Order: sequence, then structure tokens, then C-alpha cells
Amino acid sequence: MRKLIIYLLFIVLAKSYGQELNLPVFTQYLADNNFVISPTYAGIGDNLKIRANGLTQWVGIKGAPDNQSIYGDFRIADRSGIGLSFYNDRNGNTIQTGAKFSFAHHLILDYYTKMYLSFGISYNINNFRIDINNFNTTYENPTIDPFVTDDRRTTNHNFDIGALYRLKGFFLSLNLNNMLDKDFDSSLRKLEPNLLLNYQVYSGYTFRGPKKSGLEFEPSIFYQMFTSDKRSSTDLNFKFRKYNRNDDYYWGGISYRFLNDQILKPLNIGPMVGFKKSIFYFGYAYQVTMNDLSGFNSGTHVVTIGLDFLQGISNCPCTQDPVH
Repeated sequence: MRKLIIYLLFIVLAKSYGQELNLPVFTQYLADNNFVISPTYAGIGDNLKIRANGLTQWVGIKGAPDNQSIYGDFRIADRSGIGLSFYNDRNGNTIQTGAKFSFAHHLILDYYTKMYLSFGISYNINNFRIDINNFNTTYENPTIDPFVTDDRRTTNHNFDIGALYRLKGFFLSLNLNNMLDKDFDSSLRKLEPNLLLNYQVYSGYTFRGPKKSGLEFEPSIFYQMFTSDKRSSTDLNFKFRKYNRNDDYYWGGISYRFLNDQILKPLNIGPMVGFKKSIFYFGYAYQVTMNDLSGFNSGTHVVTIGLDFLQGISNCPCTQDPVH
């Protein structure tokens, strides 16, 4: 029980001072929605792609993180795309809501080898608050701090930029999130970092199985590093898809996440499954917690539903769907 209390205190402190940095990235991007990671994917694939995600972390622990988000990207003209995302994220008594507005442009470097380069930018607005309605007194603290008189609301504005290189089935994405430092009085908020920038690298290769098998395989890697404290993590992923004659498919995979100074001690590991039928998409991912919290929760669950439609406005190969 002592270890659980220590972990929960760490989570509350870390999220209280760091929740404004980033939304949780688990396996949402693997549900055929790379736009979760980078604005450079806006406009690639079906002309209108919508994904809604529901994420419940550490089921069984009261006040554990819970997140809902929706992503949509739309192709405009032949070589450009726009995207929108909205989210609601709660961790205990800390809540953030916000949106991202993205634009991407895609270039053909070589038509015959299918070599493409994309650039993207996002404008982010984030609202952060503390829900004081749930504050309770205890025997040790019989009264609520009189200085806590409101929800401590703050609004932040920031930008993400990214670049994406594609060559046939290979892809390499570099994204820089939260380009601007946070502007606040450091004498009043000494524990909160003002360096919000973090780097994300996502790379992999999609290759087809035996001819006429309808199979595709996709190993990938996702790396994330925060400049505030130099901590970093890596996801190792593997997916496969099985297509039928109508281009419907089902898919499955597995993801392995670890801190980069603890490669053999995974944070999470778990399977993923899903399918696409006509314009409808469904995905489910489960992650087992591998640290000391594993004895107090039943894991993390991610559900994704989506729609892909209005395909075919652009004939430019630089906006072709990387899937299939």
C-alpha cells in the first residue's frame, strides 16, 4: 500500500505541473490515424477521415487519467490538407480541454520512386483548470486551503511543426511540439517547467506479403523526448492487415513501451485489434501496466471508432493513402 501511495502522489504532482505539456500518447496513432502524432499527415488518404478515441488508463484506480478525443483531416486542392482535433483530458482533479488546427502541404520529390516530402503546422489552444469541487477535508487537514478560491484556470497558446518523408513503404516523421515556452511568473510557480518543447520521431515500413494474399505488415517505432527534464520513451510496434476483394480489412498488432534508460523494463505492453468495413472503422487496444501499479489496476483500454469517406478528389500520388 505504501508503494501505491507513493506512485499516486508522484502521478498527481507530475500531472499537476506537467499536464499542460502534452496529451497522453498511447496507441491511438496505430489505429490507422497517424494524424494523432503529426500535422504532416493531414490530407493523406481518404479525403475526409474521422477518428474518435476513448482512453481509460489504469482501470481500478480512483481518479486515474481518462481521455476523450476526436480527430478529423480533410484534403484541400491536390497537394494540401487541413485537420482539426478536440480533446478532454482528466487526471484526478486536474482537467484540460483544447483543440488543434493543422495545415499540411505535400510535395513530390520523385514521381517514379514514390518519394514524397510533407510539411505541417498546428496551432494549439489549451485550457487547464483544477476542479476544487472535489476537494475534501481530512483528519490531518480539517479545512480546505483558504487560498484555493477558484478553479485556477489558465489558457495557453502554442504551435507544433513537423516534416514527413516517404519512399514507397518507408516513412519517417519528425515533429516538434509546443515550440513556445510558457510565459509565467517563475517566482510564483517554481516547480512548473516553462520549457514545453518535446520531440517526436515516428518511423516504419509497410510491406506486402505474398502476392494475392492480401496481407500487409508494418513494423514501426515511436520516440518521444521532453526538453524540460530530458526524459524519453520509445514504442516498438508491429501490425498486420488482411484485405479482402472490396478493400475491407481486419488488423492486429502489439506495442511495447519503455523508458530509454530502462529498455528491459517495459512501462506497458499489449495487443491491438480492429477492422474497416466500407466507410466504418473500429479499433481496440489493451495495455498491461508493467510497473508496481500492476497489482492495483486492470490495465489501460483504448477504443477507436471512425469514418473514411469522400475519397477521390485528388489524383496526386503524394496524397495517396499510405495504407494499402
